[in-house]
Amino acid sequence: MKKILLLSDTHGYIDEKILKHVKNADEVWHAGDIGELSVTDSIKKLKPLRAVFGNIDGMDARSEFPLHNRFMCEGIDVWITHIGGYPGRYNPAIRQEIYSNPPKIFICGHSHILKVMPDKTTGLLHLNPGAVGKHGFHKVRTMLRFEIDDEKIQNLEVIEFDR
Repeated sequence: MKKILLLSDTHGYIDEKILKHVKNADEVWHAGDIGELSVTDSIKKLKPLRAVFGNIDGMDARSEFPLHNRFMCEGIDVWITHIGGYPGRYNPAIRQEIYSNPPKIFICGHSHILKVMPDKTTGLLHLNPGAVGKHGFHKVRTMLRFEIDDEKIQNLEVIEFDR
C-alpha cells in the first residue's frame, strides 16, 4: 500500500502546513507549475517525489522534470502531465494516446480547479488537485490525498487551506 499526496500549481509557494501532509505520505506527486525548485527540493528532503513541469516553469524545472510522467504504482498505470484537459475535453496533443492506451489514473493541474472525474469511455480516473499555491484566482487552496492498495484507489480525501 502507498499513501499518495497529490498537489499542483504551487507557483513557488510551500509552507509547514503543506509539509506536514508531505511527512504523512509515502510519495508526493506534483502536477506542474512548480514555480521555484525550492518547493520540490523541500519535498524531496522528506519523501520521494514524482513531478512534471508546467507552463510557468523555467529551464531549471524543465531540465529536472519531464512534460509527461507515466509510471506504475502498486500495479496501477499512472500518467501525470500539467495541461491535460479532462474527460471529453482532453488536450489535443495527448488525446489519441489517452483513447488508445488509457492509464488507470490520469492527473493534470493547470486549471486551479479541483476535479475528480471518472471517464466512462476509457475507464480511467481523472484527478486534478486544484492549486495549493497562493498565486491565481482560486479562493481555496487544495490538494488530494489517497491510497493505492492491491490495484485499488481508496480513501480519497480533499485537503483544503484558506487562501
